[in-house]
Amino acid sequence: MPEVIPQFLHRRPNLPLAEAWEAIEDDDLNRDELVEIPLLGRVSAGLPIEACLDAGSIHVPSRMVRRNTYALKVRGDSMIDCNIFDGDVIIIERQESAENGETAVVMINDQEVTLKKLYIEKSGVRLQPANESMAPIYLKNSDIQVLGLVMGVVRQTGLAA
Repeated sequence: MPEVIPQFLHRRPNLPLAEAWEAIEDDDLNRDELVEIPLLGRVSAGLPIEACLDAGSIHVPSRMVRRNTYALKVRGDSMIDCNIFDGDVIIIERQESAENGETAVVMINDQEVTLKKLYIEKSGVRLQPANESMAPIYLKNSDIQVLGLVMGVVRQTGLAA
């Protein structure tokens, strides 16, 4: 069975998400304390999926953790142009609002959860995938609730034994 080695990508501030990721190198990992955060379930990077909580946890470098940090496993390919892929675990900072263009975990109609770039427009909200082959989702402001913003990615990389 191949060994699974996680790669930790930390978000650098004030950059577009596609360019913001900085890998935490092994040397830095040895100095960084690993802390446990809750892994609360899955989020769709595609069509929204029903929100369902799982109880689990994941260990990440302490620099990736703030006050209200949790993790979600990504399902789908709608955020590939932001370097977030199917199977990645995203590190989320719990927040109830997002700036225009930020990548957010959004609950739709208190039922479904999705990961998209959020844009506030005159007619409501546009949830924009970071994948040219997928269409945006248009909703009223009252239909969505921001659950948090993406602050990091944990990518599992399999190596031959």
